[in-house]
Amino acid sequence: MAVEVDAKDLQAAGAELLNDGRLGLRIHGWEIVSHKGSILNSSTFQQWEQKLGTSHLPEMVFGDSSLVLKHVDSGTKIYFSAFDALAGWKQEALPPVEVPAAAKWKFRSKPSEQVILDYDYTFTTPYCGSETIEVDSMKNESGEHMDTSSSLHWEDCKEQIDVASLASKEPILFYDEVVLYEDELADSGVSLLTVKVRVMPSCWFLLLRFWLRVDGVLMRLRDTRMHCIFGDSSKPVILRESCWREATFQSISAKGYPSDSAAYSDPSIISQRLPVILQKTQKLKVHGNS
Repeated sequence: MAVEVDAKDLQAAGAELLNDGRLGLRIHGWEIVSHKGSILNSSTFQQWEQKLGTSHLPEMVFGDSSLVLKHVDSGTKIYFSAFDALAGWKQEALPPVEVPAAAKWKFRSKPSEQVILDYDYTFTTPYCGSETIEVDSMKNESGEHMDTSSSLHWEDCKEQIDVASLASKEPILFYDEVVLYEDELADSGVSLLTVKVRVMPSCWFLLLRFWLRVDGVLMRLRDTRMHCIFGDSSKPVILRESCWREATFQSISAKGYPSDSAAYSDPSIISQRLPVILQKTQKLKVHGNS
């Protein structure tokens, strides 16, 4: 969902929208691009299952959808993809959530057989984003091309994202939300992974959110927030906060909150009711080539 942007706001912020057919903008050394593709077709779906070593994937996987934030000078690229998120799900391999109605669930490919929930059918992922450094090949003294590369290093820190600054009345130069995958858990809830980005004259901010609701059983919220303030464009610092929350419907009900699933359609509203399981903040110092 793109927002209408005033050309004067873009100019005042030193930003420009991309004019090469991609949806995004350039600002203070960053190139930020979102792309929304269609759901995987059946042949690609099978290829993904083989690559990931699974016979189960979410109902709707948006394999071509992505959000990419690239710091052009350093080649540092942070991006979000459904495949990498599902690779994280497969690797973490959480135990399956116990569901009272599990015996009634069916394999989608073989409706005649009852499903045996021996895997994490919620597609919960620890994914916090993907990253790489894209560096143009350089020539050595002999004129031969040599590729230079290095890995990104996130370090734990006590700094926190300045939420108050995000609430200021700055114009939004670019906004989009990209769905990576979604599953309705056989009409028994929702499993949803999305990433949203917002770019203002002073910073960019994004929220990667995994939201799970297994009706009558469990709610799980895994949020990753990233924030980069535009200062020294050659050496930006990115803060990344990860927060995992989880609660059973039984524990929520015991605190006096509604036990009806209909009361929990919007994770933003009820997130504070879910106790924190794990929380950490890290920062990344981006170093330019110059």
